[in-house]
Amino acid sequence: MAEYANNSKAGFDYEILDTIEAGMVLKGSEVKSIKTGKISIKGSYVKIINGAPTLVGANIPPYQPANIIEHYDPEASRKLLLSKKQISTLIGLSQSQGLTLIPLKIYDKKGHLKMLLGIAKGKKKYDKRESIKKKDIARAKQRGIDPD
Repeated sequence: MAEYANNSKAGFDYEILDTIEAGMVLKGSEVKSIKTGKISIKGSYVKIINGAPTLVGANIPPYQPANIIEHYDPEASRKLLLSKKQISTLIGLSQSQGLTLIPLKIYDKKGHLKMLLGIAKGKKKYDKRESIKKKDIARAKQRGIDPD
């Protein structure tokens, strides 16, 4: 299972409550571009538009800049593939509880590109400080230094 993109900042900015695997609707050149590692999902999110989950803010540059498709937009919104039951659950969670849908990573599964979506709750500033403190303590213990 090859991993093409990872949103490492998501774990710091959000508290991930649950994860869902989703497929993506892509053009052939976009798939080739992703498989060469040219994708960025930092700062992107999933929004439900007309009942369909859509990836907004991901950047997929063209596969071959010399042979670029006319009117190609690297930051275009891309539709995600989920079951009706999963979509209705996501709509309920995002509307009632104010949760956010964040792409965590893009990877290959049996020849198909998949996205791991995180159902997340935004962290407050003091929560972020607390997670930094926990990481520092764990790092100090690993080195054998007294954290206090």
